[in-house]
Amino acid sequence: MTTKLTYAAMSRFISLLYGTICYVMFLLVLLYAMGFVGGLPLPKTIDSGTEGPLAMSIIINLALLSLFAVQHSVMARRGFKRWWTKFVPQHVERSTFVLMTNLVLILLFWQWRPIPETVWATDSDLVATILLALFWAGWGIVLISTFLIDHFGLFGLRQVILHFQGKEYPHTKFMMKGLYKWVRHPLMLGFIIAFWATPDMSVGHLLFAAVTTAYILVAIQIEEKDLVAMHGDHYHEYRRSVSMLFPLRLGNGGLREPEPSTVQSGE
Repeated sequence: MTTKLTYAAMSRFISLLYGTICYVMFLLVLLYAMGFVGGLPLPKTIDSGTEGPLAMSIIINLALLSLFAVQHSVMARRGFKRWWTKFVPQHVERSTFVLMTNLVLILLFWQWRPIPETVWATDSDLVATILLALFWAGWGIVLISTFLIDHFGLFGLRQVILHFQGKEYPHTKFMMKGLYKWVRHPLMLGFIIAFWATPDMSVGHLLFAAVTTAYILVAIQIEEKDLVAMHGDHYHEYRRSVSMLFPLRLGNGGLREPEPSTVQSGE
């Protein structure tokens, strides 16, 4: 009996350690991503590194972005999760998703081929300041959005902490609060702003921004199909009342916010 208890305690501790490492790794990757896109003084950024032939650089960069899109979309789907959790314990499923995303992004940062030819460059200090402010505002929207939908659950840390404590993970409830009353996907809006707001746009940066924006638009359609399947008429009404990415419809259009105990989030 004692051996079983010791094994169970050790298993919970290992899961907690694993989830914590994945979360800390995510924070470091996110910080690097900000610098990578923003051209901060880092070992490698979107416009630094050894240049190669244009066609080969485009092919490699598209392959890296496609790898991220496939990994992120497939592992986020409900059907894949049902299959995946036959092999990976439920409490570390999200941490494993975060780990795989981290590894794909690290590969992208490492192998990205710069295409530094200029698309636009501003000579105005005021315009440059405004664009840099928008860049950081975009990342701020990303971070705020994660906390509005359960930051620590989104990145797997909450699940492993509760498992370590011997508690069940209660799925985050679907609630329209903060930015989610203005747009349905503020997190994705933040990424789009951060990727496009730059005073100096290179061909490589434009390729990155255009492909990631296209992926976001496709991924939203796929995600919303899952959300409609989960929440039915209520999510249909949410879609009718709240804009997808840009706050074209002010407020929530009279949509009654659901009781927190009745509707669960897809995360």
